[in-house]
Amino acid sequence: MGFVILLLFACAAVQGLVRVDPLVKTKQGLIKGIRADDGDYSMFLGIPYAIVDENNPFGPSIPQTEFKEIYNANDDSRTCPQVDEFTNQITGTLDCLRLNVYVPNIAGSRNKLPVLIWIHGGGFSGGDGGRFVTGPKFLVRHDVVLVTMNYRLGPYGFMCLDTPEVPGNQGLKDQLLALRWIKDNIAAFGGDENKMTLMGESAGASSVDFHLLSDKESLFDQVILQSGSALLTLLGESIPDAPLRLTKQLGYETSDVDEALSYLSKMDTNSVINATLSSHLFFKVCIEKRFDDVDGFVTEHPLMVDSPKIKNTPMLAGFNNKETLMMYAHMRPEQFKGYGTFRNVLEGYFTYDDEFAEMEDLVRRFYIGDEEMSEALRWDLMEFNSDLTFNFPVQWTIDHYLQKGSKIYQYLFSYSGERNFLKKRMNITTDGAAHADEIAYLFDISYEDTPTHEDQRMIDQMTTLWTNFAKFGDPTPETTDLLPVKWVPATKEINNYLDLDKELALRRLPYNKRLTFLKFFFKTNMHRLTLLTK
Repeated sequence: MGFVILLLFACAAVQGLVRVDPLVKTKQGLIKGIRADDGDYSMFLGIPYAIVDENNPFGPSIPQTEFKEIYNANDDSRTCPQVDEFTNQITGTLDCLRLNVYVPNIAGSRNKLPVLIWIHGGGFSGGDGGRFVTGPKFLVRHDVVLVTMNYRLGPYGFMCLDTPEVPGNQGLKDQLLALRWIKDNIAAFGGDENKMTLMGESAGASSVDFHLLSDKESLFDQVILQSGSALLTLLGESIPDAPLRLTKQLGYETSDVDEALSYLSKMDTNSVINATLSSHLFFKVCIEKRFDDVDGFVTEHPLMVDSPKIKNTPMLAGFNNKETLMMYAHMRPEQFKGYGTFRNVLEGYFTYDDEFAEMEDLVRRFYIGDEEMSEALRWDLMEFNSDLTFNFPVQWTIDHYLQKGSKIYQYLFSYSGERNFLKKRMNITTDGAAHADEIAYLFDISYEDTPTHEDQRMIDQMTTLWTNFAKFGDPTPETTDLLPVKWVPATKEINNYLDLDKELALRRLPYNKRLTFLKFFFKTNMHRLTLLTK
């Protein structure tokens, strides 16, 4: 094994073979991993990086103490409390703050490898860092160390009460503790602590952006945002009465928030998640109220932050060409009658009054004219929802950071293959790429079959581009048969982007007319942005 560790030798019973299990000496103690059986790398699964405070599971977590004995890192099955997206069952435990480290066997103290750190998406209410969806094989074969993590979700991760005990954004603060753990310990695994790229998709990309904007120490060197930024509508307001609403749903009524929190802290997590669903509560990132002796994380609107990390952190960012395809592909004709998507989506950003109702009509006419709502508008409505929910927030972030001097490689993922993540799960045959479809071309998803020749090429292209960025800060340091197009960064003057499709192509400003319209629309109505004006 290449990286400098202690080794445990276990004699196999069959034919006298010797299995070498990796044992790494970290600042936290000895951690024993396992050899992968699908590549030349080792896995350290389910390493605890923090502990949830059992007296206040809705507040900050506590860094993991040192291990007194060897920690056997061989299980990545723990998830934080949530509704599982595959089984639709409530699952998870608060003993979930774990991370996974995947290390090519050539890594060592004399051959430190760049590090990719993945933060999963899921709307801050679901997901995990396990191998079921984020298998490492495709990425680690490019000689990078991959780290994935869990963080608290839903009420446990994002309840925001504007109090010192539950100030909000606990899930982001969990991630911060994970990043500090990685910074302190990754060298022991053969990772380069000075060449770390933080990446995420959807809510994971929003998380990455919030870390970029934070006033905390710099714990990474580059970022990758996939279909998300801090400007998504996952940024919301505090819900001070949330504990009261949850306890009422559980049959315990009180008007005292502290009493309600104490009651919820003693309840099993399944009941709390079920009550959250029944109460129709959706917990988001909030702008925290400042308190003495409380370490805040998001304390002002992203547009008001002027962090030096923005200019000094190279970025790769983009979105997919039909982000909300999954919402419209199977929508029945009768569902379009009276469909109120324009107001529903715009209310996620703006404070409504009679004057703004006229603005809503302006947006409606831009996208669908004076047409009556019907199935014939299916794809026009998809474009509107994709633009407002994902495309424009990401483009807005890119434009905003370009103005601040950031170096950004922008992409549009358009590829329609046999592995597209959400399309395949939802049996969608329409051409194009829905939200999260690109994940299956970066990660070895456990239930997928052997890739087709075309899909394997996209896997090779995407993983090479992403890992080149991690290694060199440039996705195409040179053109090759696999990557025949030089990916040129976007600038304030020319918004270059790479179209990731069956043929790679360098183009300029995706959805030019639509996103330019929204840029002027938002600029005109900045005074109505709900969270910016509070």
